[in-house]
Amino acid sequence: MSEQILLIDDDTLLRRSLAFALERTGYRVSTAATAEDGLAQIAAVQPDLVLLDIGLPGMDGLDALRQMRRHADLPVILVTARRRELEQVLGLELGADDYVTKPFDVEVLLARIKAVLRRYRSADLPGAGATPPALGDLLIDASAHTREFDLLHALAQQPGHVFTAEELLSRVWGDDFFGEPQVLYVHIRRLREKIEDDPSAPRRILTVRGVGYKLAVQEA
Repeated sequence: MSEQILLIDDDTLLRRSLAFALERTGYRVSTAATAEDGLAQIAAVQPDLVLLDIGLPGMDGLDALRQMRRHADLPVILVTARRRELEQVLGLELGADDYVTKPFDVEVLLARIKAVLRRYRSADLPGAGATPPALGDLLIDASAHTREFDLLHALAQQPGHVFTAEELLSRVWGDDFFGEPQVLYVHIRRLREKIEDDPSAPRRILTVRGVGYKLAVQEA
């Protein structure tokens, strides 16, 4: 069965044209013009992915994203005309998986949808994310599949090895990822907040200036 996508956007023309493009690609599509209607539809249609506009009337997209994250763990791509980086990063910190800014190329959006859905499917495969249960004093819950798990898993494959941002984006987000590197930076920060005693002075996830990141193993 094809994946179900919920498109939440107040632009009637965009909803129609994008829904048509998605359906032509093989997705099933439902739409909503407001955040309130979109939140109500989540329980009804159980979408596999949500395309969520930030600039909605009434409840805006970021508030809607907060509501979604309280009740569901499903992939969300923000669609926004607001180019201020602060809002984009805020959306990712709230739990968005990616974002695109208007106007956007439909083919680029389709590639991002495909990449995000693939990451979620791979996290549900039997044996996915298998990793040693402990690295020094760090215990890794391989069954959690949180958004930061894939990133930690990639780093844990070669403790001490310095991965470039491009390598991590390819390993975690896939070779066809077309997003911005801010996605990686935000998830690194969120991962540090979960596993570091002091995220502002990390001792596990280290930045190697001008190169990338590495996982430093602390003795148990």
